[in-house]
Amino acid sequence: MPTESDTGYDPELGRKFVFVTGGVMSGLGKGITAASTGRLLANAGFDVTAVKIDPYLNVDAGTMNPYQHGEVYVLKDGGEVDLDLGNYERFLGTDMTFDHNVTTGKTYQHVIEKERAGDYLGNTVQIIPHITDDIKRRIREAAEGTDVCLVEVGGTVGDIEGMPYLEALRQFSHEEDDEDVLFAHVTLVPYSQNGEQKTKPTQHSVKELRSIGLQPDVLVGRCEDHLDAETREKIALFCDVPTDAVFSNPDVEDIYHVPLMVEEEGLDEYVMERLNIADEALPHEERDSRWRDLVTRERTGEIDVALVGKYALEDAYMSIHEALKHAGIHEEVDVNTLWVDADEMRDHHTERLREADAVVVPGGFGSRGSEGKIEAIRYARENDVPFLGLCLGFQMAVVEYARSVLGLEGAHSAEIDEETPYPVIDLLPEQYDLEDLGGTMRLGAHTTDIDPGTLAHEVYGADSCTERHRHRYEVNPEYIDDLEAGSLTFSGRANNRMEIVELDDHPFFLGTQFHPEFRSRPDRASPPFVGLVESVLDRTDVTEREVEA
Repeated sequence: MPTESDTGYDPELGRKFVFVTGGVMSGLGKGITAASTGRLLANAGFDVTAVKIDPYLNVDAGTMNPYQHGEVYVLKDGGEVDLDLGNYERFLGTDMTFDHNVTTGKTYQHVIEKERAGDYLGNTVQIIPHITDDIKRRIREAAEGTDVCLVEVGGTVGDIEGMPYLEALRQFSHEEDDEDVLFAHVTLVPYSQNGEQKTKPTQHSVKELRSIGLQPDVLVGRCEDHLDAETREKIALFCDVPTDAVFSNPDVEDIYHVPLMVEEEGLDEYVMERLNIADEALPHEERDSRWRDLVTRERTGEIDVALVGKYALEDAYMSIHEALKHAGIHEEVDVNTLWVDADEMRDHHTERLREADAVVVPGGFGSRGSEGKIEAIRYARENDVPFLGLCLGFQMAVVEYARSVLGLEGAHSAEIDEETPYPVIDLLPEQYDLEDLGGTMRLGAHTTDIDPGTLAHEVYGADSCTERHRHRYEVNPEYIDDLEAGSLTFSGRANNRMEIVELDDHPFFLGTQFHPEFRSRPDRASPPFVGLVESVLDRTDVTEREVEA
């Protein structure tokens, strides 16, 4: 790997690179395809990491509306990133850092700061080479010390904001040996009205890619079903790849089955052969099979969990959906998520709560839906329904208790009601003088001390836990004594910060200021979610319910 002195490239940073692009339309699942391939490479004994490139101008995802881009995923170092980083962590079983998310805002900000400091010695600063060099540097540094680095380019080939990244990858491929770089392109293969698989969108997408100097080595067709042999041959002919380099990625019932599909197609073996690492892979009989064992584990029943939020979009709560699924895998039951619109709950969704075995109130910002969340918490508390509150859900549980049990009429969070007479939730002290919103919350992994003999201690099985945070407001210390005078207990603390709340006289009532869903994995289910599902199983016979095939 050549060293470029002007950008500080280190020839020892990373070995093999798989660049994944998408065509025809966004949201095809190229991230899941890449993550699934990475999972299989890890099973074969390789150390795999991933980089997600997001061409938007935001420096990070922290200020983006979940409706536009799905949930904001928080990394252990406090990086607020695209939800695809969550998929990579869950599939690869590794913790990413903020360096594994490359955005246009981050790249341009760094280059402009260097220009202002005079680092370019009077040169005209341009997209090529300065921006493209910075992109290449970031990719190589993120790959340091690993065997294979998967690099997913967000958006679709042809998007104007993605052009500098594709140019950087074109340069990258010239700077590396052929066997060290592989380009995989994921496209849509739709059906015509007469049921024929159509290849023209793929052809045009690859034509666009080739027009900027990139020739895909692998094509993955996203389709409802497997690609027909005739379709594969046609794609290979018109896109100038071998027929055995065209793979199917059909729809599956569960995204955790995609690695099984990728393995069945032989994509991982082709990638290893193409990167010349097949001889270094573990023999098939020695490869890690835990993933297959987990995701194909038989379920003995099913439960229904109400998710009370305000964004009617599954991607806005992706990590919670997945954490519930992981808890179900752990307990060998299917967990069905019932959507409850907090904004319309009193008029239309109260019945959904009655149908549910448990209630989850997630995080969020702003006043919309807060009264519906409080009402859902009151329902769970008064009817002994297992409850889990996350971040804002934790805070609204404190508000509900202050109102309903302590009689503090009008109690609220100062974030939602600045005029509340009882601000039981208030701004963090260090937040008062901040002007910028991006990257300024209490973010990332922090340790919480847990009181022995509490529900939280039973759930975690330890005296402390380390979980990821994303909040500006917290429990107001002035009200702690009053709140704890009855059955409510703050069983987890970080110095003077209240981190976990629970009720003594309830089957399962737990709230966390942190976001345990961000650390949940298929093979390492989050303790609060496992505790929630266990509490349902302890009081409900689910084995008689029909499990959908």
